[in-house]
Amino acid sequence: MKRLFARSARRPVSAPADLADRIEALLVQRCGEGLGLARRAGIAVAGFEQVAEALRRGKAGLVVCALDGAPAGRGKLAVLGRSLPLAAALTAAELGAAFGRDRVVNAAVGPGPLARRLLSDLRRLAGFRAGAAVDEQTELAPTERQEDGNVANE
Repeated sequence: MKRLFARSARRPVSAPADLADRIEALLVQRCGEGLGLARRAGIAVAGFEQVAEALRRGKAGLVVCALDGAPAGRGKLAVLGRSLPLAAALTAAELGAAFGRDRVVNAAVGPGPLARRLLSDLRRLAGFRAGAAVDEQTELAPTERQEDGNVANE
């Protein structure tokens, strides 16, 4: 049962010792680029108050918290965005780089394809990092949200 990949390739196959580290670094880069794109498109905000306001207004599709941020702040945002996915896979420095700052602890991305792609990348990254998590909650469609954040009965 060993060397199945090498047998199917009909040649010796070996992976570099630092392959996992390379993949992790590339996933961090991809997540940072996705956040930067969302920021430039005007659908991403950073900072606790801005994220909380985006959640209250129903303008968020994904909440991203720093892996090394305070759990209390993450908990408060999880309550505000109880129906949204919350990801904690990037460090505050990595989040900050996407927003052109030294450190960012909380960020939100508006609903849509960019948020879904970023969530997928953050899920992959969480698989490489100890303590990283992506809380999979049901995402509401933007048309199902009222201004105050309650679900409409349409």
